[in-house]
Parts: sequence; C-alpha cells; structure tokens
Amino acid sequence: PFLGGVILNLMPCVFPVLSIKALKLVKLSEHDPALSRGHGLAYTAGIIVSFWVIAGLLIALQSSGLAFGWGFHLQNPVVVAALAYLLFVLGLNLAGMFEIANPFANTGNALTQEDGTKGSFFTGVLATLVATPCSAPFMATAIGFAFTQPAIVNLLIFTALGLGLAAPFLLLAYNPTLQAIMPKPGTWMVRFKELLAFPMFASAVWLVWVIAQQSGANGAGLALVGMVLITFAIWLWRAQPAGGSGQVIIRALTGFVLLLSLGTLALQNASGGTKASPTQTTASVTKDNDTMYGNDFGRAFSQSALEAALYSDRPVFVEMTAAWCITCKVNHAVAINIDSTKALFAEKNIDFLVGDWTNYDAEITKYLETYGRNGVPIYVYYGPPGPDGKRPEPQILPQVLTPGIIKEYLG
Repeated sequence: PFLGGVILNLMPCVFPVLSIKALKLVKLSEHDPALSRGHGLAYTAGIIVSFWVIAGLLIALQSSGLAFGWGFHLQNPVVVAALAYLLFVLGLNLAGMFEIANPFANTGNALTQEDGTKGSFFTGVLATLVATPCSAPFMATAIGFAFTQPAIVNLLIFTALGLGLAAPFLLLAYNPTLQAIMPKPGTWMVRFKELLAFPMFASAVWLVWVIAQQSGANGAGLALVGMVLITFAIWLWRAQPAGGSGQVIIRALTGFVLLLSLGTLALQNASGGTKASPTQTTASVTKDNDTMYGNDFGRAFSQSALEAALYSDRPVFVEMTAAWCITCKVNHAVAINIDSTKALFAEKNIDFLVGDWTNYDAEITKYLETYGRNGVPIYVYYGPPGPDGKRPEPQILPQVLTPGIIKEYLG
C-alpha cells in the first residue's frame, strides 16, 4: 500500500495539487530546517487524517449493510460540485483575484506566506480529495484487501497509503540537500503562482463535465451558475467601501450571494438528472452488439449480460470505468478505443462489456468485490472455452494500459 500511495503522486488526477506543492517546495528553500519540517508534517497529517475519515466512512457504510467503494463520494453530484467550487476558488486565489486570511483559504493563500502550516495541512486534505478518483497500481489490491480485514487492519492499510502519498514532500522537507537544488525564490514566483491557477480551472471544468454525466445538462448548468455567483460574491467583497453603512450593505449582499451559490449545491440532487444511460457515458457504449465495432465500441454491462456472454463460446472482455476516474479515461482513450484494439476485438470476436460506475451501481460494486477490488478501473478478460467446454481462469489486466499490454493478454 505504501508503494501504491507513492505512485499515486504520478497519476493525472493528482496533478492540480502537485502544482500547489511545487510552489510550496520552492518557498521552503528559504526557510530554516525546523519550519520546513513543520510544513512536511502538517501536509502529511492532512493526508493521513483524510484517509482515516474516508476509511471510517467506508467501514461505517459497509457495516450498515451497504456496499460502497473507493471514490464513492464522487458518485454524488453534490460532492463533485462542491469539489469543483473549491478548485475554482483556489484558482481565483492563485490568479490573484482575492486574498482572504482564513484556514481554508490558506490552502492557496499560505503558499506565499512565510508561515502557514495550516495551509500545508489543508493542502494535504485537498491532495487526498483529488486523489480519490484514481486507483494506482498496487493500490487497488491493497484497498480491496483492506475491506476484507478487521477495522484496525483497514486503518493501517489506509495509513500506509497516506504515508506513500505524502512521502515525496515529506522527504524534501527533511532533506536540506534536496531543498538546496530547488530554484531560489524571486519575483518570478508571482507569475508562476498565477500560472498555477489554470490547472485548478481545468480541474473544475472536468468536474462540471462529470456532473453532466451524472445529472445531465441541468446539473452542469447549476454548477456553472454557482461558479458565477461565487465570482460575483468575491467581486462584491473586493468592491466594498472602507466603512459605514455601505460596507454593511455590501457585506450582507455578499453573504446572500454566497448562500445562493450554496443553494445550487442543494439543488444538484433535485436537478432532474438521472443516471446516464450507457450510450451517454464516457465509454460510448452501445446496446446493439451488431454495431460494437463501428464508431461506438462495446455494450452495457449487467450481471445478466455477463452470464449470457460467458454461456456463449466467445471471448469476453469487461471494462469497469467511471466518468470521474481520469485513469479510466486515459486508458480507454489511448489503449482501448483505438483502431488497433478494435481490430483485435473484431478479429477474435470478443464480446466487450463496459460497466459505468459514475453513479452508484450495486451490480458493478458486487462485481468489483468478486475480484477483490474496491474501485475502478478494472479490466477482466475471459478466454474462449477449451475443447472440454470450460473457460480458463479470467485474467485481470494491469490498471495502466497500453495497446501492447492489451495485445499481450488477448493475443
């Protein structure tokens, strides 16, 4: 699990927070060793506490008889919208639109402060939040194993994952030699900080797209309205007079606009959106198997569809994905939904089933548990029956795919 946490630093879903960490690492180089270590420990604490909270929620949900997996909170459009708002606000902060000295604003604001260990703690929290859509190599097996064990073992595994995620930053904070090779602080940091706003904005756009998959255009529209309201509230706050009744009125109006933006979160579940049909998901699944090798690729997973497919004499390939899983999206784009893989599937007459876990799906959750997994992606290949009519044992492909890997397993 520790190695899985370390690799998680390299996954695309963690990139926005890596940009925040990069700026803090530069700033650390001008501090004394004790303060650097304090930042490293605060960042690590933020990650580990967040992992404990997520593990505790999963344990509580599963103890109550419900089956949930890694990234379960992103199956709720309210949570996705809240995370989009947070990243959007951090982007505005990094771009220099506002500076507010409160603990959560320190997530971005403390990057240019000389103290700000609270900022490091909340940066760790944010790193965990944006890491949850990913399931790195070694990590999926560890999480799947964790939820078959007692609660104390579960927490130990999640602690190891958190330590792995925090390890690179913590190592730098405790190593003056590594700090010495960092570029020296200077006026260039202002422009660099502003540049780091754009990964935040890009991540917020991605999350709004996820909401569109979960709740349709209404949900995405509400999220965009919320962002406009947040921006307007910040503008009002900046435009307030220094004192007098005008300041009171502007502050009251700012609070009202912020409440309206929070109201868009409350409306997410009531936005009229339902779970996207398979033809609307990231995998572009079609229910018509006759056209699966055309522009659309694959057909919708269900337990009954899988059982029927396995009853035939065709090979079967199962892809489990989600709109909020960036690793899933990259794998699908670069290794699955390409001409060479489509030709391979057609040549071998492979029945391709795609399960969409963007919203909660009990059948997919149960399927993941069958293979000791607690999150996506997962890719399973069922070879054709042999002369005795029996299929070989299913093969689980790596979580990071290339066309060569798919050809190796299916060839």
